[in-house]
Amino acid sequence: MSDPFAEIRGQDAAVDLLRRALATGHVAHAYAFVGPTGSGRKTTALALAGALVAPAGGRAAARAARGVHPDVHLIAPTPPEDKPKGPLALRIENIRELERLASLRPAEAAVKVFIVDDADRMTAATPQAFLKTLEEPPAHTVIVLILTQLRALPATVLSRCQVLRFLPAVPEGGLALLPGAAGEERERALRWLEEARARGGEAILRSGEAVGRDRDIAESAVETWWLWYRDLLCGRAGGDPALAVFRDRATLLAERSAALSLPEIVKGLRACREAWQALQGHVSPRLTVEVLLSRLAHGAA
Repeated sequence: MSDPFAEIRGQDAAVDLLRRALATGHVAHAYAFVGPTGSGRKTTALALAGALVAPAGGRAAARAARGVHPDVHLIAPTPPEDKPKGPLALRIENIRELERLASLRPAEAAVKVFIVDDADRMTAATPQAFLKTLEEPPAHTVIVLILTQLRALPATVLSRCQVLRFLPAVPEGGLALLPGAAGEERERALRWLEEARARGGEAILRSGEAVGRDRDIAESAVETWWLWYRDLLCGRAGGDPALAVFRDRATLLAERSAALSLPEIVKGLRACREAWQALQGHVSPRLTVEVLLSRLAHGAA
């Protein structure tokens, strides 16, 4: 049988654990695949599903990898029934449907696999409704939760799952162990930083308003500014430009690193770290971003 995880790159620890579980027959009844978007969590979940419902490979495994096997079910956030354009979320009714399908016999295979995508988007009441399913899983059922951060779900839910960590994907030519510089979120955060320096309080408040209560946007912005100041520090210290995360902005990095003193850059890094800690402590995302932008715009005072 071919290796179902042959196409998974950069996730050796997670893949090795799954291979051992399959080889020994000790597959957990529930997994939590935790990692950033683009790290291969869903692809790995589908590969695991293929290995479980079609251990011999072949066409059945190929259908599972595409998510179209009758014993592989993808559960994703949906809008409210009465508001088709409303916010996407995993609601109690989604869990009830999972439970209904899990109670039925598998159609072709010996096991059913349920992949709950974007499990971070469960409504406040959904984890409690899901708890009974995890505590008393139906026979011949494997559930995989896909989420970005452990704190997105209560410990009571995660304690009933085997947690597998997924590392950020390293883009070609990128730096290992550091997030990439590409993406709309990076562009937006750097634009907010430049506007804060150029226009001051008005621009800072406008950026804060754009963040609102969205903790993910705030965390992405803080991470972007930390990476930017990390690059400024490398430039100020005479480091190799190839080590910069934002090396496609080499000219601007050189200008900014020359304009700031070493203590100012270090203060900026410290301010980013404190802002990140504030977010983990459930401080308001909007307030955190506004305070950090103000500090960075004024030399990390």
